Amino acid sequence: MAVRPRAHRGNGQHFLRSSKLAAELVRAARVQRGDLVLDLGAGTGALTAALRDAGARVLAVELDPVLADGLRQRLSGVQIQTGDARRVTLPREPFSVVANLPFEGATSIMRRLLEPAVQLRAADVIVEWHFATKRAAVWPSTQLGTYWGAWFELSVERRLPRCVFAPPPTVDAALFRALRRAEPLVPATDARRYASFLARGYRAGPRAVVPWNRLKRCEAELGLDRHASARDLDAHQWAALFMDAVRRNA
Repeated sequence: MAVRPRAHRGNGQHFLRSSKLAAELVRAARVQRGDLVLDLGAGTGALTAALRDAGARVLAVELDPVLADGLRQRLSGVQIQTGDARRVTLPREPFSVVANLPFEGATSIMRRLLEPAVQLRAADVIVEWHFATKRAAVWPSTQLGTYWGAWFELSVERRLPRCVFAPPPTVDAALFRALRRAEPLVPATDARRYASFLARGYRAGPRAVVPWNRLKRCEAELGLDRHASARDLDAHQWAALFMDAVRRNA
């Protein structure tokens, strides 16, 4: 069964053409009956319907009021909210996200979701290929991906070519997964300090936040090069350097 969306490029939305593909993506996200799952940028509801059929408690958020009304008419048992996925009030109980994110808003949405205080358990989201590979890369690392990596395991699960969307985007997409770590690399209470630590380290290099003698001592222990640039260090190494600095300053 194919979903036939109207053309709607204004906010970077590109809808899945196949309900079978949507159901496959929901199965891959390991959604369990009774789970609270958000579909942000629900569009024509391909993922929304698959989530409902999997037995999830679904909150679908859609900015376009015409599309949101269509979802209400077609999908009983689903909470539909007309609004901006970048500003929706997030649940206070543990929840997951399975969504085909509006490409133009993906970074803003993920910034909110991947804050450690948010009760997100996992996110399986469709985003631009470049976004996914850049943020999930072990090397070269990015400041944002390193920050998120302190609390979430980030991965690219699959490539989705532009032909599976209507209207087709100008670039291919990816299924990007963020899974909360059982043991965080940095305590959530230190999130703000860690963000500042990373900002300085990526701006001026590791030696700006870690004394040279400490870098030398950490070289073998953390598997890093003392002469490395910021992007040469991965999420584990940056977190370990930060926690070492916290202990030394305690």
